[in-house]
Amino acid sequence: MFLGFAQVDFMEQLSVTIRGDSMWPTLKNGDIISCRTYNGEVLVPTQIIVFPSPFDSTNIMIKRIKSVQDGFLFVEGDNPDPTASSDSHNFGKIKSSTVIAVFG
Repeated sequence: MFLGFAQVDFMEQLSVTIRGDSMWPTLKNGDIISCRTYNGEVLVPTQIIVFPSPFDSTNIMIKRIKSVQDGFLFVEGDNPDPTASSDSHNFGKIKSSTVIAVFG
């Protein structure tokens, strides 16, 4: 008889309500999404992340990672209208250590 052990990773879930159109058409205003708490895993381009605004830490943002370099992330909204999103074009790269959660 074989007795095996399975490793189970507990990932805390976080509900996020989308406000605004910066992630349209992927995420729409009013959508409620479930994200997993960020625990330091490797982040890669195309992932959608949740993080505090570099301008106001009480404002939580959700954006897509476009590039990763030396622990810094360049993030953008999905909306093709450049005026629809405040992102790395406005505030520069963010530190990966500021990420709160990952969607998907």
